[in-house]
Amino acid sequence: MKKIIHVDMDAFFAAIEIREDPSLKGKCVIVGGSPKSRGVVSTCSYEARKYGVHSGMSSFQAWKLCPQAVFVHSNFQLYKEVSQTIRDVFYQVTDLVEPVSLDEAYLDVTENNFDEPDAVKIAKWIKEEIFKKTSLTCSAGVSYNKFLAKIGSDMDKPDGLTVINPDNAQEILFALPIGKFHGIGKVTAARMKKMGINNGKDLYQRNLNELVRVFGKAGFFYYHVVRGVDNREIITSWDPKSISCENTFSEDIGDFDELLARLRKLADRLAGRMATKRLIGQNLVLKIKYDNFELITRSMPLPIMTNEREILYQNGEQLFISNWDPNRKVRLLGLGVGKLHYDDKEEQILLDL
Repeated sequence: MKKIIHVDMDAFFAAIEIREDPSLKGKCVIVGGSPKSRGVVSTCSYEARKYGVHSGMSSFQAWKLCPQAVFVHSNFQLYKEVSQTIRDVFYQVTDLVEPVSLDEAYLDVTENNFDEPDAVKIAKWIKEEIFKKTSLTCSAGVSYNKFLAKIGSDMDKPDGLTVINPDNAQEILFALPIGKFHGIGKVTAARMKKMGINNGKDLYQRNLNELVRVFGKAGFFYYHVVRGVDNREIITSWDPKSISCENTFSEDIGDFDELLARLRKLADRLAGRMATKRLIGQNLVLKIKYDNFELITRSMPLPIMTNEREILYQNGEQLFISNWDPNRKVRLLGLGVGKLHYDDKEEQILLDL
């Protein structure tokens, strides 16, 4: 049985800003664009979250919910430097590290550099070491696969440590609200709720044929993970083969909602091209070119091997929100998928999960 740890930093960008300016401690801190502009929230402190503020929300709406908030512009160079310090801690433990974004990663510690058989002890050491080096807290999930480790890291934030083992996994999954399942976005969760699927127990009671009929290939994933089954390996490198779509705008765009609408069209095009070529993949790539021609490229692993347009869009939206600079206009958007396989192998791949 594998020993997987998922580490997720607590309100990462906001926590760094509070560390840099201690006068912000205890206040509602929102990292993102000004509420007087068409900015968007990158992240916010837990104090601000109590008022309903969340990432992806327009800064103006966040200000209406929490007018006493302190708005701070993003400092991505600093966030990247801190992220690298955190990753250095991970690599002290094992080479089997799968970074998901600047503030989270999976680690396979089944075998590790400390020869420590207890994954919980390793998770505690990681939390302590990160705090020692950065003065920041993180939450960790410890389990026997990636899906459950991810669920665990989200259960006791901030500064939490949750262990999900074969004895308690089903109980935890049954009680989990359907919107908390990693890989089930807002749109899919809403569809499930209309079907009467409100939590893991409801999902467990649906058979595989029904889930595949309603949700397509993703139905395989939902059927298995609610049973605690996920045999995905830690991915430390990506196959460079990829397929992508991009759009250079006739006029630079600064409006958040318009950019998301363009991103959705890209996801639709990409999904159509992948379906035509019978391709599926598991590494999503986002490209943003700003009005000064600066180009940034960011990637993340998808929760399942897929070409489903909704999964491509939902994860692309996460990447965009995490990496967009609301103070600049965008000239080009691109979306692609790497680590490709032919679709005729997909059923076996998903059943293996």
